[in-house]
Amino acid sequence: MKDKRTYKNKKEHGEDMSHENESKIDTSPIEVLTEQYRTDLWEYKKRESLYIETKNKLDGTKQIVIEMSGTIRELKTQNDNLQAEIARLNEEIQLLEMQIKK
Repeated sequence: MKDKRTYKNKKEHGEDMSHENESKIDTSPIEVLTEQYRTDLWEYKKRESLYIETKNKLDGTKQIVIEMSGTIRELKTQNDNLQAEIARLNEEIQLLEMQIKK
């Protein structure tokens, strides 16, 4: 019995052989342009995706920097307040020591 496959070459079971059966047909300029357009569009979409990803990372980083600068300002204010409190307490200690000596 004759093999019903119309493949030119025997391939492993499940392997895509659609390209084997296609005959080489001259493509029209419109088809060439359409394929070039698809290729260009795909490249554009990849670049746009990279741009969006980079922009999102940049926006996230900016937000982190803003939050960190606010935290740094708060910590600086607290540090200054604590330094002033330490200076006040040191003066009070000195006054108490002078009173004890009298």
